[in-house]
Amino acid sequence: MKTIEDYQDQIEAALKYGSGTHVFQDVVEAIVAGKMQAWPNGDSIVITEIITFPRKKALHCFLAGGNRREIMEMLPGVSAFGRSMGCTVFTMAGRSGWDRVLKKYGWERSYHCMAMPL
Repeated sequence: MKTIEDYQDQIEAALKYGSGTHVFQDVVEAIVAGKMQAWPNGDSIVITEIITFPRKKALHCFLAGGNRREIMEMLPGVSAFGRSMGCTVFTMAGRSGWDRVLKKYGWERSYHCMAMPL
């Protein structure tokens, strides 16, 4: 059975798009602490976190790395987990290419995020 360390390359590749918010060790520590969830499938991995807002609970896809087909295979199980935890929405922040991929699965862009260093 693979460990989270076996997915270090995929996680680090995805983190390059995260504006420097996390490094691999931060993700490992969040998973171990139960703040994030790891969803491996073959050579791919999805990392989620549950975010509780005042009026909504969201399952947020923090990152996804690896093979797109393997990632998409995980969505039904990951979605079921989110529902079981009381989440009413599944969110994801990522490269604009995900818009095209996820649209056929019922996802729609709800907002566009931009950043500027301060």
